[in-house]
Amino acid sequence: VQLQASGGGLVQAGGSLRLSCAASGSTFRNNAIGWYRQAPGKQRELVAAISRGGTTTYADSVKGRFTISRDNAQNTVYLHLNSLKPEDTAVYYCNADQLFSTVLAGLGDYWGHGTQVTVSS
Repeated sequence: VQLQASGGGLVQAGGSLRLSCAASGSTFRNNAIGWYRQAPGKQRELVAAISRGGTTTYADSVKGRFTISRDNAQNTVYLHLNSLKPEDTAVYYCNADQLFSTVLAGLGDYWGHGTQVTVSS
């Protein structure tokens, strides 16, 4: 599976973005997908993840503001970012693996190149 993240950009606080993680390969629907982010000087952290069956999980810091969804027909997972805050500024990556638990641990076999999200105050 090859992953390509896109949709990042510069937005003012309170604004919204939609990130996309597009995957190649016919086995996409068999993979759990996680969105991670890494801010300068900080460790990479899990933002949200979705299992093959659609079960979702979110970091406490983004609950109620971010929504993860998947479109298996388009081989794409989306991350809707609403009510953005300056502390959401980071490079966002997607991670894929057949096991949801592996994605939650950030140990999935596949990583895409990141997309930069910058939130100005």
